[in-house]
Amino acid sequence: MNEATLRAQTGDAPTVEEIRAHFPALERRYGEHAVAYFDGPGGTQVPRAVVEAIADYLYHHNANTHWAYPASAETDAILEEARQTLADFLHAAPAEIAFGANMTTLTFHLSRALGRSRLKAGDEIVVTELDHHANVAPWQALARERGVVVRMAKMLPETGGLDWEDFESLLNERTKLVAVGAASNALGTITDVRRATEAAHAVGALSFVDAVHYAPHQLVDVRALDCDFLACSAYKFCGPHVGVLYGKQELLESLDFPKLAPAPDASPERAETGTLNHEGIAGAAAAVSFFASLAPAATATGGTGDARRERLRASFAMLHSRGTALTARLWQGLREIEGVSVYGPPPDAPRTPTVSFTVAGVSSTVVAEELAARGLFLSHGDFYAATVIERLELGVEGLVRAGCACYTTPEEVERLVHGVAEIARRS
Repeated sequence: MNEATLRAQTGDAPTVEEIRAHFPALERRYGEHAVAYFDGPGGTQVPRAVVEAIADYLYHHNANTHWAYPASAETDAILEEARQTLADFLHAAPAEIAFGANMTTLTFHLSRALGRSRLKAGDEIVVTELDHHANVAPWQALARERGVVVRMAKMLPETGGLDWEDFESLLNERTKLVAVGAASNALGTITDVRRATEAAHAVGALSFVDAVHYAPHQLVDVRALDCDFLACSAYKFCGPHVGVLYGKQELLESLDFPKLAPAPDASPERAETGTLNHEGIAGAAAAVSFFASLAPAATATGGTGDARRERLRASFAMLHSRGTALTARLWQGLREIEGVSVYGPPPDAPRTPTVSFTVAGVSSTVVAEELAARGLFLSHGDFYAATVIERLELGVEGLVRAGCACYTTPEEVERLVHGVAEIARRS
């Protein structure tokens, strides 16, 4: 597999090298090695356009909102344009997009609003063992604060997937919310969120989706998923550290969000608290625009609405094709190394380009350290998916996690496979 092959598969889309030219971080060297960033599941690198959008806001428009002078009006306009851009990204309406510090903060905020507005003691919430604990702990807090009951659907350790029989057995007339991750940040498993949402709605429950690990790799469509709420974080799709919350408009308008003073019922600001990270929101919008800019030249042009959504669809399809090829090579290469165990679904199953593994006789910390010495930057541990690690019986060291991003090259994948093979041989 090489770049010429990938280019042939994706038409007139930009090459990986053309994409990489947007990322100054990729020029970094560690010792004698060029750095290969496989840490995207924990946060991707950022293109120049995102940094420029942040700098432009801070240099030329920095102000608080809703005041009668130009910089404040410009801030209002930048935030509204960002709502439109993120709405296009998620296939939502601008009035359904709220911003916050990150997905975890937004989920705690939403959980408190639901607790104040819709939940009572004895009501039940269903979560899953596959989830990052940002989609578990906020609901467990409601169990302590409001007396609700949290039930956890099992994962299947042998496949890395959700145990649907167990999941569906937990739903009943007391279920008021189903909180499910669209993709496992530890294993790369993609869960059928539409199926989970339909099951929730069938018993009269709401659905909440953690799309943090999903959104960088699959274009989110909240209309197709029919979920009631969905959250993601821009720093996982080449943006700054900003969280995004989608909620169906009628639900956002009905909830009693903890807030200094209520915003108008029709405004998504009622789901936001305090002065936001305006520059980060501008950067998040720029990240979405960057992905739209990667669409093949024949794709529809235009700056907003349907045209931007169409470009996003084309660029994500192209990146998915490349990511699938990289994942297949990484998965197969690691599985061929004696002493290496690979976890999660195979490349031909629904998954993200995230591959986690262990090396027999070598702790995950040491594996990550030795790969870093070769200029290969990977994350290790439990990634706050602690229940996954527990069910896999991997102990405190957890997994080593390699994530492919839009800037990952076939040559970097080969470097990683070779580096892991060297560590395994010595062990």
